[in-house]
Amino acid sequence: MTRTFTVAAPDGARLQVQEWPATGPADAPTVVLAHGWTLTRASWLPVVEQLVARGLRVVAYDQRGHGGSGPLRGQPSVRALGDDLAAVLDVVAPTGPVVLGGHSMGGMTVMAYAGLHPESFASRVAGVVLVATSAGDLKGTGLGSVEAWAMRFAARLPQLRAGRLVTTRGQRALLFGADADPEHVRLTRQQVADTTLPTMGRFFSALAEHDEAEALAQFEGVQTVVLVGDRDKLTPKRHAIRLAELVPHAELQVLPGRGHMLAYEATDEVVAAFTTLLDGLPDTHSADRS
Repeated sequence: MTRTFTVAAPDGARLQVQEWPATGPADAPTVVLAHGWTLTRASWLPVVEQLVARGLRVVAYDQRGHGGSGPLRGQPSVRALGDDLAAVLDVVAPTGPVVLGGHSMGGMTVMAYAGLHPESFASRVAGVVLVATSAGDLKGTGLGSVEAWAMRFAARLPQLRAGRLVTTRGQRALLFGADADPEHVRLTRQQVADTTLPTMGRFFSALAEHDEAEALAQFEGVQTVVLVGDRDKLTPKRHAIRLAELVPHAELQVLPGRGHMLAYEATDEVVAAFTTLLDGLPDTHSADRS
């Protein structure tokens, strides 16, 4: 049975967290997942289902202003998201190793956590999977000038959901690669449409200012896998290549024909990145895969 609860961030923001308990070895690392801009923890569900089936304990949470977490107050920053992750870890895994997964803005969250809490990162984090993300220099996150203007306008609006402003066709074109599954597009569109306009607009500005290149020095000695689709429009392949340059020991995987939503588009490859990493950790007991 899953458990859903709330964790308080350092500034009082309320973060909704979901835990899937382990059925495998109790000393295996906990997998903690952070999602991307305008999405929710539900975007990780195809990956979660397979990891849980392997007996792993998995935790996913909604970033501030997203999903079931509290409404956004003020102007957010990616640095604040790093502190949010630290607060979640203090509650869900105060001891023992963890493996972190971050998609898009969630990957930036992991980088910010490493930079802000280097001692905790070094002592607690056994591995990292970075999915369709960037260390910085986003320059508009794949949107055109009109869309970028709309995001800046949305940042000043009341707490209204995007709703019908978000279209299925637009999400398929922006976020998916070749042969997108219509159900995956529908699920993604629903998450984005449920996001409030201020959350969209204010995080757009936060992502444009994001630069965690220096934080990647903290990844030294931490097993890291970087995945990117070669049709990703939001965080194109060059961002993943730069990550692999800044974390020289990282394993870089470029997935042909895939876009930004790899947990949907390339579920098996994302799961394999986690399980291969977990199997390679010293003193880690793999769950029964039979």
